[in-house]
Amino acid sequence: MYAIVDIAGQQFKVEKDQKIFVHRLDAKEGSKISFDKVLLTDDKGKINIGKPILEGVSVSAKILEHLKGDKVTVFKKKRRKGYKVKNGHRQYLTKIEIDSIGKAAKKSTKKTDSVKETTATKKKVSTAKKKSTAKKSVKK
Repeated sequence: MYAIVDIAGQQFKVEKDQKIFVHRLDAKEGSKISFDKVLLTDDKGKINIGKPILEGVSVSAKILEHLKGDKVTVFKKKRRKGYKVKNGHRQYLTKIEIDSIGKAAKKSTKKTDSVKETTATKKKVSTAKKKSTAKKSVKK
């Protein structure tokens, strides 16, 4: 079984017990982390594709270590101008190990909360319309 997951703005194809390097994550070494942006899963030929993400599916991983990547030399030059600049860059990375790919814990959502939010937003919109129509009706 494998999954395609969005981790820190990049997409990775991950499998159970796989170790990958991702952009630095804000968590301590040894802690567990869960990724909810699962774009695709494949379970023995049964493929599920999200629109854009799959609901109720997550990938859990363990943070092994924080480190820096290999040095990349950045050299800029403009010919015949005497302009040369040499810089280096080392990307901050996190090494993670994928623990499991599966269903996430379902979040409990109440319909009453969503109804209250929609009525509150409708009231705001209706008051905004009243104010704008009042200004238009005034003529000199």
